[in-house]
Amino acid sequence: MRIKLNKSIKRSGFTLIETIAAVVLLSVAIPPMIWAVRDAHIQRINPMLVSKARWIATEKLENIIADRHSENRGYDYLTGGNYPAESTISGYPGFSRSVSLSETDADLQTAGDGYMTVTVSVSWTDATGTPQTLAVSTVLTEYTSS
Repeated sequence: MRIKLNKSIKRSGFTLIETIAAVVLLSVAIPPMIWAVRDAHIQRINPMLVSKARWIATEKLENIIADRHSENRGYDYLTGGNYPAESTISGYPGFSRSVSLSETDADLQTAGDGYMTVTVSVSWTDATGTPQTLAVSTVLTEYTSS
């Protein structure tokens, strides 16, 4: 008696060799993909942190400029004691801020007694764990209103 093989039967599933090859291929391909996603995340987060730090510094600098032009406060109010360092900023965890006021008693043609350099520094830790600092400065003059 002759047994006739049916050639129309299709094989289903994977062989052991195909499974091992797939595991090896995935174990080689997945780590670089994960590292690429991690690097993309860092490249996305760090500019956002810098932008937030710039906004925090500018906000404080604008407050100091407003104090300078205020009728109640004025140039004489601008001292380090009135702007203490902030180790935490409300609404911005991970950021700290400090103000540096450096007055120069230069006679600028007698229109005023001098000028002051105001620097606001903001510090934070970026997505890689590296400490960062951003400083924004301006110059304010002492003048008399006429």
